[in-house]
Amino acid sequence: MEGQDRLFVLEASSGGRLFSVNPDGSDKTFLVTGCRIPDGVAVDVAAGHLYWTNMGVPPENDGSIERVDMAGGNRKTIVPDGGTHTPKQLQFESAGRRLYWGDREGMRVMCCDLDGSRVETLVQTGEGEDDRRDETRWCVGVAVDPVGGHLYWSQKGPSDAGQGKILRAGIDLPAGEKATERSDIEVLFEGLPEPIDLELDHAQRMLYWTDRGDPPRGNTVNRAPVHPPDGRHTSEILMTHLMEGIGIALDPDGGRMYVTDLGGSVYAAGLDGSDRQEVLVVQGNLTGIAHAVLPRGTSG
Repeated sequence: MEGQDRLFVLEASSGGRLFSVNPDGSDKTFLVTGCRIPDGVAVDVAAGHLYWTNMGVPPENDGSIERVDMAGGNRKTIVPDGGTHTPKQLQFESAGRRLYWGDREGMRVMCCDLDGSRVETLVQTGEGEDDRRDETRWCVGVAVDPVGGHLYWSQKGPSDAGQGKILRAGIDLPAGEKATERSDIEVLFEGLPEPIDLELDHAQRMLYWTDRGDPPRGNTVNRAPVHPPDGRHTSEILMTHLMEGIGIALDPDGGRMYVTDLGGSVYAAGLDGSDRQEVLVVQGNLTGIAHAVLPRGTSG
């Protein structure tokens, strides 16, 4: 049975909403309202669940993660207020059946089981109020590669400062080490305008990311091989002229990617950035986006 392609998009304005839409922008359906500055969204098709992060009020350490079914029912908080500081991009890792996210003012990368149990900190880039004021420590985007055994994340730095980084480490903490003192962290890219969300094309071994900083390298979608043949990490710009690019979702089987920006647009394009289309415009301040292929007849 063929599935139904569907996008799930977060809107941080208008009281915070989660909606679904067809990849061509049709059949927009609101699923959840009253989200507290939602930022990252993930889909577990097998279990029929949607997850998202709530940033809360960033200075107040009151972030949370919630879950609903595909039709927006059975809403449940799985990581309670304050269980994470300012959660940003969220990833569902289907092999290990865990959730991973960047915690911005928490200065860490975290994970938990799908019911919110076993919350762990995998990377900690700083501690205390003095460190928290240093935006180069803020962890935002996250991607997980269970086959390669790696965790990727972005540290965006101050707005448009050219201090953004993308880093990589093992999914698991090295034996005997702490999240604050990992010896296996690699800096893949530095000097980026303001890298935000990350996605992996596992088959092609390519890392994609959005950057909301200043042009020419900012307000873009970029990609790079995770293991370049010559060992030199170089990236290419695939899309430009976003209005503060945030969310990115890949559909490798369909050869498409989907991108959101704070200006309120949803873009569709080929994985190389070709055939760019604006499928939705003026939708409020859009943040996270996820793509899923649902069984026919599934709500959402």
